[in-house]
Amino acid sequence: MAKKPRIHPYITQDNYVRLRALGKCPGRYESEIVDQALAAYFSNEVDDKRDAAIIRRLDRMTRQSELLKRNQIISSEAFALFVRYFLTVIPAVPDQEKELARSQGASRFESYLESLQSILDGGERVLFNALEDIVVDESVCFTPEELMRMHIPKPEKKSQKAEATNV
Repeated sequence: MAKKPRIHPYITQDNYVRLRALGKCPGRYESEIVDQALAAYFSNEVDDKRDAAIIRRLDRMTRQSELLKRNQIISSEAFALFVRYFLTVIPAVPDQEKELARSQGASRFESYLESLQSILDGGERVLFNALEDIVVDESVCFTPEELMRMHIPKPEKKSQKAEATNV
């Protein structure tokens, strides 16, 4: 066995206390612990674990962003459809009735603002509840385990293997 080089590093008191405590375990040596720590450091194992966690979070954030984008598109299209319908159906107001229409419009708008305020204060969100009823993804219908199994290829049957070897 080749002689290993000896080093004399300086470490913090906290790391020294931890190293000494771990080195007192049966079958563990301080040199072995330091060597394993340096091997992990140089192999980028810690960086890989950190990067994997960051990638998982980024994936989750991307899915959430896509969901928000989809909901915004649906809301915008629903609003545009409503405006188009409103402008098509509502007739123009004659000049002599415009003042009455303005006062009615102002009172209706106040009522609209009160309704909107009650919804935003914690009431039922009508549009997004309707969207959830209309647009569902596969996670509503399947458990996570079933979704994972969908991506695993189906195993070959023994008779198919035997036919393939006989051919």
